[in-house]
Amino acid sequence: MPNTGGSEWVIREDANVGVILALGLRQLIGVRWPDELPPLRGLPSHEIARDEDEKARLERQWREYWAMTVEPQAHPASGPLGLVDGFETYVALPESGFDELRAAIAPHTSAVAFARAAHERHAGDALGRTGVSYRAYAGAIAQHERDVGRRAHAFELNVQVLPLTQRGLWWIGALTIAVTDGLRSDVAAFDAAIHPIIAELA
Repeated sequence: MPNTGGSEWVIREDANVGVILALGLRQLIGVRWPDELPPLRGLPSHEIARDEDEKARLERQWREYWAMTVEPQAHPASGPLGLVDGFETYVALPESGFDELRAAIAPHTSAVAFARAAHERHAGDALGRTGVSYRAYAGAIAQHERDVGRRAHAFELNVQVLPLTQRGLWWIGALTIAVTDGLRSDVAAFDAAIHPIIAELA
């Protein structure tokens, strides 16, 4: 969504199947990181007994998988990737060093259908509000420009709209935020929540 004239800004809004799936797998396999990000609605959260070494290895592998999923260009894989059976093209892990994560997620292929359904709900909502998405961000940027007395700097932002259990907005990557679907659909509340993000970037 570029502005017209002067600097350019690009905001991409999505409910990416891969991102939703990664978060679903996080709670199904009992990984807590990132602690501040709440779980997804509609999936159980599992607490699984593991020793400290197991827990540390699994979390390290999940963190790398998460970074590659959220911002793949900024976080290229540490080695050749292989698709994981049962997850279509949504989960690709480095072929070596990820045995624990591959084994932990293997029983949870049904999470693909959950992630796809969540994505389709957002896509349906977005189709119902053509142009509203652009205006929400353009309005916030115009207000920021009035507040600071200059044009917005060029920036990029990715917005993942997710069915999280707690309403809010969180940074999940260098250029990516997660926002609860309920907050995104509340025009006034979303406008107030996105302003500090725009101010930080623009």
